Amino acid sequence: MERTRRPRPRQPPNLSSSSLSSTHSRSQKFTTNPTKSVKSLDTDLDAPDRFKAGRGAQAEGDVDDSHSLPTLVGTCPLMCPEGERAQRERLRDLAVFERLNGNPRKTSPGLAVKKFCRTISIRDVQLSDVRPLPVLEDTLDYLLSLLDSTEYSFEVVHDFIFDRTRSIRQDLSMQNIINKKAIYMYEKMVQFHVTSCHKLQSCRDPNISSVHYLNMEQLTKALASLFNLYDANRNYDSTYEHEAEFRSFYVLLHLGPNSQPMGESLSLWFRHVPIPIINSKEMCFARKILRFFRMGNYIRFLSITASEASHLQYCIIEPYVSEVRGLALSCINNGGYKLHPYPLAHLSKLLMMKESDLISFCNACGLETCIDEVGNKFLPTKQTTFCCPKGGFQSYGFTGLEFER
Repeated sequence: MERTRRPRPRQPPNLSSSSLSSTHSRSQKFTTNPTKSVKSLDTDLDAPDRFKAGRGAQAEGDVDDSHSLPTLVGTCPLMCPEGERAQRERLRDLAVFERLNGNPRKTSPGLAVKKFCRTISIRDVQLSDVRPLPVLEDTLDYLLSLLDSTEYSFEVVHDFIFDRTRSIRQDLSMQNIINKKAIYMYEKMVQFHVTSCHKLQSCRDPNISSVHYLNMEQLTKALASLFNLYDANRNYDSTYEHEAEFRSFYVLLHLGPNSQPMGESLSLWFRHVPIPIINSKEMCFARKILRFFRMGNYIRFLSITASEASHLQYCIIEPYVSEVRGLALSCINNGGYKLHPYPLAHLSKLLMMKESDLISFCNACGLETCIDEVGNKFLPTKQTTFCCPKGGFQSYGFTGLEFER
């Protein structure tokens, strides 16, 4: 039986039914001024300068003269154009979520979702293959509803949503959609990539590191476009409800080895951030976390993370929590007195982790623990066997967080 889903996406409000039918019958193409030279578009670029206040957004990619491009309004009423759906049925190119009754050669308009196409020539784009904003909104809601699926592993779910949201961004960009609805859609897609950072940590796939890398890559691209959308829709000093939190993600991304995840230094980036955002609690938190991480102040890093991080902020910070714990363990091991072992009960509170997890963490770092005659557990200091785990630090629970993980 076909999966149940929301009713078929509504038609775009600015197109009548008659114009839609006539457009499909003619297979109208979106063409540019023939006197202008237009390059092939890689419409996944999400370039940081796509949207600028005071001017429209050009389609993602390189165009000789963006002013020569007419406005494109898609007419596809479905999540996947009919032509693509038929072709993918013939090629058996259907994801598990798109197969009708599990048949790899059969799908339906309620299951098939348009795939991402890396390179598109803007001369050859058909209006009937591009989804208008209302259809894109419904498609995104449908995709995100699959995150609750228990039938498949998260790796499978992520792979499907990852590709299809790129296609949504592609259609938004080609149609130069930069309104408030586009902002809300980009926020949802950024949230998907951020939560994926957390969920991918627990996956057992041996190739998960490459998946995590690609997820982070798309996170930075979607963030860059979202920030420019904020700026393009700015009225005086007004800010959007969730803008401060989403802006803070950019600062937290500097915890990683890439000091300029979007190609711009943090000091230069802050010059373009509105003052209300700079002074927001979300941004102040992110700046403190970055400062304490670079200083190696593990006590303040862990305590502030536990007391102030939102769930989405913690999803970005989580991979670095174990790194900070390893630093703390190294400092305590090397700086302690050899005749005075460090109590694990106190160390577990300091590192904000369960005592049983702490023992496993110590062993993974090459350190042994001991128990006295009354059952108290200790970490003998000055051990020369400390080392970082070869496979990287394992993620352990974090006690004291103010939200449910």
